[in-house]
Amino acid sequence: MEGTELNNYLIFMHLSQLGSLVVPMVGFVIPLVMWLVRKDENDLIDLQGREIINWLIFELIAVVVCLVLSFVIIGIPMLIVLGVLGIVFPIIGAVKASKGEFYRYPMMFRVIG
Repeated sequence: MEGTELNNYLIFMHLSQLGSLVVPMVGFVIPLVMWLVRKDENDLIDLQGREIINWLIFELIAVVVCLVLSFVIIGIPMLIVLGVLGIVFPIIGAVKASKGEFYRYPMMFRVIG
């Protein structure tokens, strides 16, 4: 898989995260399956898939922390910011993928090397 086909695959992998806005967990399952199915075919799919899964794990942990902190008010604004970033970062990733560029999700730790 190369060129436009690769870029389209990566675009969909990034944008599929937004599926959780409609159906819970879809935005985690689809990119995970897409990555696992094709990670050995192309290094860029493997790298971007790892990056996406790392972001999703970080986002899940951050949501739990924000929910706990919502009892002391600060968690609510943090949840709003996290929600916005959960929409903006995948869109930026898709735009970069459309140009054949690697996108590194900012402000997170990487669980999957």
